[in-house]
Amino acid sequence: MQEDKLYHYAVIRLVPKVEREEFFNIGLILFSKEAKYIRLATHLCPHKYKLMQCETDYEDVAKNLETLKQVAEGNRNYGPIAQMDIPERFRWLTATRSSIIQTSAVHAGKSTELDKTFDRLFKEMVL
Repeated sequence: MQEDKLYHYAVIRLVPKVEREEFFNIGLILFSKEAKYIRLATHLCPHKYKLMQCETDYEDVAKNLETLKQVAEGNRNYGPIAQMDIPERFRWLTATRSSIIQTSAVHAGKSTELDKTFDRLFKEMVL
C-alpha cells in the first residue's frame, strides 16, 4: 500500500489591474518535497482574457507563463532559478509579487497519487 505524500500547491492568478485586486485563476503549481515532485500547468483563455480588459498583451502573458513552466520543470536554459532544487523553485514560483501574474496562498494536503490530485485540483480551480 502506497503511503500518503505531503504536498503543497498554489493557484496561479492573472491580475489584469493590480490596483483593483481583481483576478481569475489561470494555473496551478503542486509540489512534494518527499516525492521530489513539481508540476505546473496553465490555461489562459483568450476570450476571458479579453473580457478582463488587461492592458498587457496576451502573447506576453502566455510567454511569461511558459517561462514559469520551464522554471518549474528545471529547464537549465531558463537561468539560475531553473537550476535550483525543487523546493527552492517552488518557493520562488510562489513568492508574493505585485505583477499581473500572482499566486494564491500556499495550501497543503496529502495524496498517494500526486498526478491525479494535480488533475483534480486543476479542474476544480482553473478550468
